Amino acid sequence: MKLFNFHQYYLFNFFTHILIFGFGLLTGIILTFYLNKTFYLNFQLQPFLLPSFGLKQQFSPPYIPILSTNINVSISNNNTKVSTMSNHKRVTRKGLSDFLKPPMSAMHDMSDDELLWRASIVPKIQQTPFKHTPKVAFMFLTKGPVLLAPLWERFFKGNKGLYTIYVHSQPSFNGTVPRSSIFHGRRIPSKEVRWGENSMIEAERRLLANALLDFSNQRFVLLSESCIPLFNFSTIYTYLMNSTKTFVEAYDLLGMVGRGRYSPKMLPQVKLSQWRKGSQWFQIDRELAVEIVSDKLYYMVFKKYCNPDCYSDEHYLPTLVSIKFWKRNSNRTLTWVDWSRGGPHPSRYIRTDVTIDFLKYLRNGTTCEYNGHNTNICHLFARKFTTHALDRLMRFGPKIMQFN
Repeated sequence: MKLFNFHQYYLFNFFTHILIFGFGLLTGIILTFYLNKTFYLNFQLQPFLLPSFGLKQQFSPPYIPILSTNINVSISNNNTKVSTMSNHKRVTRKGLSDFLKPPMSAMHDMSDDELLWRASIVPKIQQTPFKHTPKVAFMFLTKGPVLLAPLWERFFKGNKGLYTIYVHSQPSFNGTVPRSSIFHGRRIPSKEVRWGENSMIEAERRLLANALLDFSNQRFVLLSESCIPLFNFSTIYTYLMNSTKTFVEAYDLLGMVGRGRYSPKMLPQVKLSQWRKGSQWFQIDRELAVEIVSDKLYYMVFKKYCNPDCYSDEHYLPTLVSIKFWKRNSNRTLTWVDWSRGGPHPSRYIRTDVTIDFLKYLRNGTTCEYNGHNTNICHLFARKFTTHALDRLMRFGPKIMQFN
């Protein structure tokens, strides 16, 4: 009888423990599910609750200006618009247009390698999903300021939206440009440039790369501080945009200042028969500009074997274009220069040299081929003019060149 009671007591305790354990397990599962759900909700609300307690977030989302608590978001035609209203002010953001919009200032903190890589990016889809007006990039390679700026101001006046300006001056130049000037904020990050050295073609590539950041730039013109325009803006714009050719002067020249500068060490990339000479002042399209900033093979050959006595700025682009892109090149430049007096530098023009007849000769004094037809408009720009010539250029130029 005692043994029977003992077994009953043992079974009772056993089932009691089983019930308590089961109840506890069920309670734990319910509490765990509830707490997980509550924790997830709190975690989701955390970024919004933190600021109210004066705490700082470790990671911040991309900045979008918010002027009030009233936010409207709409999505249509692949454009997302986030707008806010405060004191009758409205901020609208459009994804693609913001991405394509060039910066107000030409300055940035990219290294040359980063800049060239960024500029070499080319969309695979040729047809753009947006409307844009093609522009001409005017790239000034200078020691300091653009010396003939007043004349260029007259030239560009009334043509906003059809051009962009880039200025590469020596890093040591610390002059200021008036805020009212079209050259204000157009100076790009630069490095020292020495005449006849590879730093010259580095500066040209740097100018091209900066200009390529603006998708609207379709033509690229390299100018010096002593260059002047020979025609009004609309004539030059139309001439460049309608051309089926690029304008990089390239020719084979015998003698010490031509083939004499070639080094056999450039083999096998550059043969003597491929060696070319020409003016560094070019006018090219976007396709060729991308090829130039992307080039490593020929650029490294010139950097290694074309030292100061070689004058790489007179040979790099003429040789590169003649080897790879000769079919689309005109082999001439649109910048007039006079080498007839001899010496390492072309003729310079001062005040007394600037006459009405001289300017007319520069405009129509020669004949050439343009899009398969003969024309007497062969040069759109000319150099080298000093600041002493500016007075007469301002007096005669606008009328002869028919500035707007």
